[in-house]
Amino acid sequence: MIQEINTQQPSTEILYDAVVIGGSYAGLSAAMALGRALRKVLIIDSGMPCNRQTPHSHNFLTRDGSTPAELSAIALEQVLAYPTISLCKDIAINSVNDASLFTTTTASGDLYKSHRLVLATGIKDMMPEIPGIAECWGISVIHCPYCHGYEYHSQPTAILANGKMAFEFAMLLYNWSKELYLLTNGPVTMTEEQISQLRKLSIHIIEQPLASIRHKEGKLEEIIFDDDTKLALPAMYARLPFVQHSTIAANLGCALTEQGHIVIDMVQQTSIAGVYACGDNSSGMRSVAQAVYSGSMAGAALNRELNEALLKQRLV
Repeated sequence: MIQEINTQQPSTEILYDAVVIGGSYAGLSAAMALGRALRKVLIIDSGMPCNRQTPHSHNFLTRDGSTPAELSAIALEQVLAYPTISLCKDIAINSVNDASLFTTTTASGDLYKSHRLVLATGIKDMMPEIPGIAECWGISVIHCPYCHGYEYHSQPTAILANGKMAFEFAMLLYNWSKELYLLTNGPVTMTEEQISQLRKLSIHIIEQPLASIRHKEGKLEEIIFDDDTKLALPAMYARLPFVQHSTIAANLGCALTEQGHIVIDMVQQTSIAGVYACGDNSSGMRSVAQAVYSGSMAGAALNRELNEALLKQRLV
């Protein structure tokens, strides 16, 4: 159905102005900016976004409460209405930079060439080996209070974290709930001063390791610890470790931050000339609004770069 929206089909014979790897909010936003600038753009996307089991998306003007699938469907229809944009439903597995020309290979073995590259590949959350967490992820085990906090405000809430980050996160979440349970899943690694401040706010600290999560269709009902004690509540925040969802940035030599995000400048350009990154792979602010903004910035900056290169040639 998606391909019928646009008569411009993917072609291995076309030299694209840009290949956009990843077709969620950041990638589609970058593609739209480029399509409106009359650039030939190919989006390569597997159709498996990381928020596919999240029931509702919030904090995005005009679409507050929409499902991620609804947002993606509208975005795809609008982006593919531009005749210079096409979509390849595949997985990009590598991209090689040869004399400022990028050759991107897909899992199907197709090769696509482009002058520039946009990485909107996202990140992959590393789930702890606690039964039930993966099934609840994005539904009742959540990562962002700005995305989900309102729906669980003033309710008992758990936080799965430890160390400095756990302390800072608990202090932030106190705005949404005064009944907080900080689950360190083992010995506390916070300072005595941090522990003291949390206790003054009546934030409970539980060091007992987690055994499992009891839930119903992803909706948390009870946290079960390895000593068989239980904690009943509707939601738990978790700050999970992550890796880049794709190895393409590393293969190209893009610099990464200490946290593991792709290093970008103010216009989303990476440390490698001609390569831009947007969305979750290059920002700790994981939201639809941030993804759309960063994609739009990447598309506009990429177009300006191409335009300046063309003018330089013609004005010599």
